[in-house]
Amino acid sequence: MLMIIIVVCLQGYWGCEVQSSLLDLHFVKNDWGITKYPVTPGHEVVGVVTEVGSKVEKFKIGNKVGYCPKQVQTYGFTNFDGTQTYGGYSDHMVADEHFVLRWPENLPLDSGAPLLCAGVTTYSPLKYFGLDKPGMKVGVVGLSWLGHVAVKMAKAFGAEVTVFSTSPAKEKEGIEGLKADHFINSKDEHQMCNTSKFCVQ
Repeated sequence: MLMIIIVVCLQGYWGCEVQSSLLDLHFVKNDWGITKYPVTPGHEVVGVVTEVGSKVEKFKIGNKVGYCPKQVQTYGFTNFDGTQTYGGYSDHMVADEHFVLRWPENLPLDSGAPLLCAGVTTYSPLKYFGLDKPGMKVGVVGLSWLGHVAVKMAKAFGAEVTVFSTSPAKEKEGIEGLKADHFINSKDEHQMCNTSKFCVQ
């Protein structure tokens, strides 16, 4: 058996504790018409391995791990064995070892959990379009939860980052907090006219 049992230490979320993840809330409320009840949400799952199947080779009890399924959603969908998947708000999860990631010891579970969603969402296009090296120019449209991660990731790659936002109040956060190089209020016609050197490919 290639399955491992993970005791869930943390379910990543953005915003306040009550708001949790908008994705999870939409799913629980069946806003998209695809929810199978009963449902336990939670899609940024990290934890510690508590049991391993007889054929598991990559993990042992006590390993810190993250869970990122391939073609099977973390919750609310049918697993390969026909059972329903339940998310990170569960106490425990059963996962195939092929879709479990070894968690770096120096990365706290609480601050790293969002990398399993927003991290992958922003890393993938940066890598795909060759923007993962120093000296590149990256524009981030919107300073939402994805925008925050995109700025931090692009800066970590050594890019010159410009944030475009409709909210001038986010300039301080973008420049001082996230270390973006430039901030452009996209509602300001003068600022937008001065961006002609910023090419979108």
